[in-house]
Amino acid sequence: MPIDFQKLDLRDALDLAILIEEEAKERYEEFTRIVGGRYPGDASDVFKLMAGYEAKHHAQLLAKRKKLFGRQKVRVTRDQLDDVEAPDRGKPRVFMSARQAMEVALESEEKAHDFFAQALKQVKDAKVKKLFTELKGEELAHKKLIRARLKKLPEGPDVEESEADEPGSDAG
Repeated sequence: MPIDFQKLDLRDALDLAILIEEEAKERYEEFTRIVGGRYPGDASDVFKLMAGYEAKHHAQLLAKRKKLFGRQKVRVTRDQLDDVEAPDRGKPRVFMSARQAMEVALESEEKAHDFFAQALKQVKDAKVKKLFTELKGEELAHKKLIRARLKKLPEGPDVEESEADEPGSDAG
């Protein structure tokens, strides 16, 4: 059953945000395993970094929820959302560069920002509006952080990709 943002209360909104962060963290961890670690600063390290950011945000939201609502039952489920912030399942490749991994992360942060922006248009509850406005702002901050990191990374494919594409190479 899809989420009815007009009826969303603060507890459900927090639970939704927690699930979104959890899904993104798990997806980044999955990507870390798919691309494998080949050298310091590679795509795997980028995905580990992003999983860490999502885990930290998840923990913050969980603490806020516990403080406000204790052990009250969670009414929002994972099957009500899919890929809100989690990167697209088809994005990782074994030889992707750190730049390409950061671009995947940027797409995910943009997707989450857009989700909260769209949800805000439907939300009626003032406390939920405030929470979603904060979350939208955090996604914007994450986008800026990723863009700053992208500027520090070299352009182009990973070392193995560029060597494999050269004429006369044994690859392919």
